[in-house]
Amino acid sequence: MNMHLVSVNVGKVQPIKAKSGMSGIYKLPQSAPVPIGRLGLDGDAIVDVENHGGVDQAVYIFGTPDYEWWSRSLKRELAPGTFGENLTISELESAAYSIGDRLWVGDVLLEVTSPRIPCVTLATRMGDPRFVVRFRKAERFGLYCRVIVPGAVQAGDTVRVERHEGDTILALEMFRLFYTKNYDEMILRRALNAPLHHVTRREYEELLEALVANLS
Repeated sequence: MNMHLVSVNVGKVQPIKAKSGMSGIYKLPQSAPVPIGRLGLDGDAIVDVENHGGVDQAVYIFGTPDYEWWSRSLKRELAPGTFGENLTISELESAAYSIGDRLWVGDVLLEVTSPRIPCVTLATRMGDPRFVVRFRKAERFGLYCRVIVPGAVQAGDTVRVERHEGDTILALEMFRLFYTKNYDEMILRRALNAPLHHVTRREYEELLEALVANLS
């Protein structure tokens, strides 16, 4: 599959009618190359640092097939960056990816760590107070990534996928688990062998410990 980088999107701090009062979710495409380091894109604002950003959520990616689905669902065209993603990638369907899958974007190497869980800021951005519910039901969520190899990217760069070969969990499974809480030992052990987001890792370790204790 030939994939490429459609858009590189950077957001400045702007007011928003949400709990935080300010947000960097309003991202705009950049024409020049943008450096990417361990903490994300140069010049990209992250306001809610408790829930966003950090080395395990340094880059948020979203694909054009998911954008096309949303455009049909919402009956309007959506420009790159609408969902607050840093990189808009052709042919990428987030539900098909697993934790630990890697993407070479030009000379930058990213590693998938978690699906995006929607929040009220996204609902405000989309002008729909029920958008969080719609986002959950749609299961077209985009992917958070850590940066393995830093560098610079720009629209048009080739994107190449390297699938994780060890035990892992689909981002879609992880997304569903967040809502259903339907954990079992096999799923947790499989997930913990993958390079999870560190917050999720701690949560799964605690859940596994409790499950094992209840079985003994």
